[in-house]
Amino acid sequence: MARSVSIWLALAAIVCSLTVISAEESESKEFVLTLDHSNFTDTVSKHDFIVVEFYAPWCGHCKNLAPEYEKAASILSKHDPPIFLAKFDANDDANKELASKYEIKGYPTLKILRNGGKNVQEYKGPREADGIVEYVKKQSGPASAEIKSAEDASNLIGDKKIVVVGIFPKFSGEEFESYIALAEKLRSDYEFGHTLDAKHLPRGESSVTGPVVRLFKPFDELFVDLKDFNLEALEKFVEESSIPIVTLFDNDPSNHPFVIKFYNSPNAKAMLFANLSAEGVDSVKSKYREVAEQYKGQGVSFLLGDVEASQGAFQYFGIQESQIPLIIVQNNDGKKYLKPNLEADHIAPWMKDYKEGKVPPYVKSEPIPEENNEPVKVVVADTLEDMVFKSGKNVLLEFYAPWCGHCKKLAPILDEVAVHYEKDAKVLIAKLDATANDIADENFDVKGYPTVYFRSANGNITPYEGDRSKEDIIDFIEKNRDKAVHQESAKDEL
Repeated sequence: MARSVSIWLALAAIVCSLTVISAEESESKEFVLTLDHSNFTDTVSKHDFIVVEFYAPWCGHCKNLAPEYEKAASILSKHDPPIFLAKFDANDDANKELASKYEIKGYPTLKILRNGGKNVQEYKGPREADGIVEYVKKQSGPASAEIKSAEDASNLIGDKKIVVVGIFPKFSGEEFESYIALAEKLRSDYEFGHTLDAKHLPRGESSVTGPVVRLFKPFDELFVDLKDFNLEALEKFVEESSIPIVTLFDNDPSNHPFVIKFYNSPNAKAMLFANLSAEGVDSVKSKYREVAEQYKGQGVSFLLGDVEASQGAFQYFGIQESQIPLIIVQNNDGKKYLKPNLEADHIAPWMKDYKEGKVPPYVKSEPIPEENNEPVKVVVADTLEDMVFKSGKNVLLEFYAPWCGHCKKLAPILDEVAVHYEKDAKVLIAKLDATANDIADENFDVKGYPTVYFRSANGNITPYEGDRSKEDIIDFIEKNRDKAVHQESAKDEL
């Protein structure tokens, strides 16, 4: 925004100085409210609706959002009534307690605070000014829009989104109140409408008078109805009905919201990757859908991924294009099960074997190094058992990521530690690329990089949480190594 304003000022200067003065005053005014620990609660409590961006000054995404957010705030300040956007430096030590209260785990995180901060919802809208304005206006209005005509219905119900509509004989009563409560709870995820006349709606029985909830969707049976107005039943109905029997993952942006819902599902995730434009793939797709329908409601969600759009998934799972068509299932415990180069007739029996526990887990692993002569030894998933658990050695193992700056700083220090122990046959200093290898052992809880564990020769596993210096690491190893092994090694040297 700053650049566009400065260009406008330069042009305005040619026209008249009064305009320049006015524009300078406008530019100097910030429309985004600045909050911190001292004024956050008091400010939020005064608003029935406010959007707060939790940011960090060093965050590149926050810097990109800032001009769009300010532009949106400027537009929304003219809304009747005004709608306020605010920002909160969650990285400031004085503000971290509040940031923790709102479960801020990344930047920028935007939250919608309603009723003086009593209700908190995730902001799930666009990140550019016009999109922010449109989304926030909709979120600040009624949770459900009344549909009075076919035109109203057409404007609300599109061909590529999920919309929930309540059909009622009157806009009052227990069922209607339950429906509005549902709309309030789920409004950041779905669009809601309500009507007295089903004839306005594009799909479904038009003579129904309700009360009934009709969910419109761009896949499968295109609409589904429910007459149970228990709030928990309504929420379950919307969540389950809004996931396709088979979620399509391709380059069409309209499918991406459903892909996100697929990955956020608590179910086990079955993913079939194939070249969807290849000859003969239709039989694979057809059989896969049959299996997905067979296992509906049994704790497994199904996705069909086109190879062109799925390169990130290939890298994550450590699979190759030469293995397609392939199916991989990932459980909630992180275990994976793989069937490469499958044919249509393989899908049903393989899924049956998986459900019956007959398929062994698949472990992503880098190739075993042909040479492993550096001071710090390379461990991969396929050598973890032999090099760490069966070696009979005291092993310091670093789990790292190649792109991690902290890991790069630690690398030369670990080299020095490894050189220190070069003549000690009972100590091994090793590293494992946690982005390229699955960590199959539950003893290692790796949530960030670098994570360092020490496994003594007698089986004790201890996380290393000390300073990252050569002296401190060596001191830690000496205190935690198997003393009996150490004494035996000393005798051998004598």
